[in-house]
Amino acid sequence: MERVWLKSYSPGVPADIDWGGLASLRDVLEASFSRFGKQVAYTCMGTDLTFDELDRQSAAFGSWLQHGLRLPKGARVAIMLPNVLQYPVVVIGVLRAGYVGVNCNPLYTPRELEHQLSDSGAEAIVVLENFAHTLEQVIGRTLVKAVVTTRVGDMLRFPKSAIVNFVVKRVKKAIPAFHLPDAITLDEALSRGVQTPLERPPLSLDDLAFLQYTGGTTGVSKGAMLTHGNLLSNLLQVSYWVGDQIEEGREVIITALPLYHIFALTANCLAFMKFGAKNVLIPNPRDIPGFVKELARHRFSVITGVNTLFNALTHSPDFARLDFSSLKLTLGGGMAVQRAVAQRWKEITGNPVLEAYGLTETSPGACINPLRPGSEFNGTVGLPLPSTVVTIRDDAGRVLPIGEVGEICIAGPQVMKGYWNRPDETAKVLLADGALRTGDIGTLDADGFVRIVDRKKDMILVSGFNVYPNEVEDVVASMPGVLEVCAVSMADEGSGEAVRLVVVPRDASLTVDAIQAHCRAHLTNYKVPKLIELWKSLPKTNVGKVLRREVKNTPVPR
Repeated sequence: MERVWLKSYSPGVPADIDWGGLASLRDVLEASFSRFGKQVAYTCMGTDLTFDELDRQSAAFGSWLQHGLRLPKGARVAIMLPNVLQYPVVVIGVLRAGYVGVNCNPLYTPRELEHQLSDSGAEAIVVLENFAHTLEQVIGRTLVKAVVTTRVGDMLRFPKSAIVNFVVKRVKKAIPAFHLPDAITLDEALSRGVQTPLERPPLSLDDLAFLQYTGGTTGVSKGAMLTHGNLLSNLLQVSYWVGDQIEEGREVIITALPLYHIFALTANCLAFMKFGAKNVLIPNPRDIPGFVKELARHRFSVITGVNTLFNALTHSPDFARLDFSSLKLTLGGGMAVQRAVAQRWKEITGNPVLEAYGLTETSPGACINPLRPGSEFNGTVGLPLPSTVVTIRDDAGRVLPIGEVGEICIAGPQVMKGYWNRPDETAKVLLADGALRTGDIGTLDADGFVRIVDRKKDMILVSGFNVYPNEVEDVVASMPGVLEVCAVSMADEGSGEAVRLVVVPRDASLTVDAIQAHCRAHLTNYKVPKLIELWKSLPKTNVGKVLRREVKNTPVPR
């Protein structure tokens, strides 16, 4: 297929990536330790961690896994941590020692955690004490033989470490009682690991780096097998894409999205470590006043987020008072960024939201809008990255002509190896030519820009006509009194399905009638919601994605 998007690339961006002799993520990480040693790699709650310190501590943790636990190369190590300094120490130690990271959402229920630990065959886990009670309930039914615990304040400078740990346990009472008698602390593991040198087992592009679980909100969670080559490809693709717009060793990136999520893992943790950036970790981005206070302490140049995060910030009066003179890149992904949210962001910060697109299965980057002076939000997710081929296909897998609507399919070196122990599920999404079925409906225009229409499974069929929830949500989100909105399908005797709309008002004067009138003025009749409800909040994942399924499954009021 002709790669029509190449003509829209910024000057200097190549059609394909060059490996340059790199064999694994370890090569990239250790190069950063060498180049940026004394500079700050991560900062959290007022404590800095330099590249040198991260080098020593991650090596110590990796060595403990090798010599203390005697885990063989390729063993799976689970990580159940929020955005605290312990996360980069642990995950980089796992990668350097030749193991496979298994990221676990700290908010998992016992059932969800048991499935992921059992399915992955994880033999060790690092868990924040706040969530250790969940692990206690399931560990006996897993292969986990080593537990490492840590507390929120353990890597902060004294006396803040002691104060934070006291407040979390005694004041907020955020650590439910747990009993894991054989567990050791991360501090103990590091003190033991530093006594023996880290071994460097051979690693290749084909070695697994992560089992990154996905699909938990739509069915049984599956482990996407992401290799060192997959993730390294994405780092190189991003490096070429940003070119000289990102200055090595000089950027400050805000990390509010959880690092255990693939977006932040690749974009924030790995890519910006390659760039030698200072990474500001936000443990609790849902505390918007606290989040904004932390933003005020940094002259940040990059921020990544999802639509709900940008929306919440732009509705904070204090956010509008911040200094945005250093901000050069706002990267949106994970879910569609609504035009109204992007417009408010640009009005407040002077910086456009550049939308990107990908999936867990693509490590995650597949498309991104060009980063160049004068860039504006354009409603597309951008152009395919170097070495990436995007096609639009019908249900039979046939490639459709430019401009037609179909399923977005992606081929490239960042596409996963498959689902862990799930050849049946792998066969459903990987076509014979290597392209990945994304489940997203979209178009590819003559200039190579990809536009997402909606998720295939979320499409609403009204009397045979396709209604895409994103379109309805964009229209309603443009109303001044609307804070959040979600459109889903509902059964309807006359049309088969109809649009059900849930709105979270920002203005108490907002009425159902006003929303209905706005929809009738801006949408074709069959797209107008049949039912409109006003809710106090929308259910979301810990990343901030709205859980459409949960909204859809909430009984319709009688």
